Formats: sequence, C-alpha cells, structure tokens
Amino acid sequence: MSMLAIDPGPTRSGFVLLNEDNRVATSGVMLNGAVLAMLEHWTDPFTNLAIEMIASYGMPVGREVFETCVWIGRFQQAWEGEQPVSLVYRQTVKLHLCGNVRAKDQNVRQALLDLYPATGGGKVPQVGTKRQPGPLYGVSSHAWAALGAAVTAKATRARAFCGAAE
Repeated sequence: MSMLAIDPGPTRSGFVLLNEDNRVATSGVMLNGAVLAMLEHWTDPFTNLAIEMIASYGMPVGREVFETCVWIGRFQQAWEGEQPVSLVYRQTVKLHLCGNVRAKDQNVRQALLDLYPATGGGKVPQVGTKRQPGPLYGVSSHAWAALGAAVTAKATRARAFCGAAE
C-alpha cells in the first residue's frame, strides 16, 4: 500500500506520498486549503494516510498550536480512504528512526537520508540535483517531517499487520 503523510501547520502543511516500494512519488508544502482539497478528492483506495499529531509536554502553547489541531481534525474528516488515519507523534518518529526521543530534526533528516541509496548528484546524493535526481529529490522543508511520519507509519503498520507488538 501507498502511504500519504502530512506534517500539519497552522496555515501550510508538508506532505509526501510513498509508493508501495517506499519511493517518494511526490512531496511538497501547500496551503492547508489545498491539502484539504487533495484529501477530499483522493481516489486511490489503497493509500493509507498518516498525520503527525500534536502532543502536550506541559508547556504553554499559543494560537498556532490550536489552529494546527483544528487542521488535523479537518484533514481526518476529509479522508475517505478504506483505512483509518494513523496519527503519528513526533516522539514516535524520533524513536523509530533515531532510537532516541531526544533526537533533533537534523538527526531525523540524516536518519531518513541513510535509508535511501546515494544515487543522485551533488553534495547530498539521496536528494540529488535537477540533472541527477536522487530518490528523495524534491523533499524539502516540512515535507521532511511528513516523510518521517510516512516511514514510521508504514513500519508501524507492517509490524501490526505481521502480529508483532509495538
């Protein structure tokens, strides 16, 4: 199955679509209204949806966090796929990819790069260049967080499907 993952924000969200073989089919950052429209018009019943979920760590939060929560709910409601939405917490992504919940975004990005072959050109061959694209060509900004959620959700679903405990 394919995995569509979203890193939600208060106005813009990152997204990535992984094919069955874990290749990035498309990725980007769009206004939330465009992401909502994409979900409402999704037609592939064999695609799963994962959304990075907000977690509370006991610290005060502002308006942007609550607006992001509203968008998470709207994305869930718009999804009409055969499978339920997987809510993936950032700590789960960090633990799955880095083995440590204290990992930083840079560590998560490097762990994602390490999962893919260095077949493109440039300084980061997993991403590559326009002339020599790598398997992660086009992934940037908030799409990295969406990729982390997609990889983690796929692995979690695979373990659950095979009967392994999380």
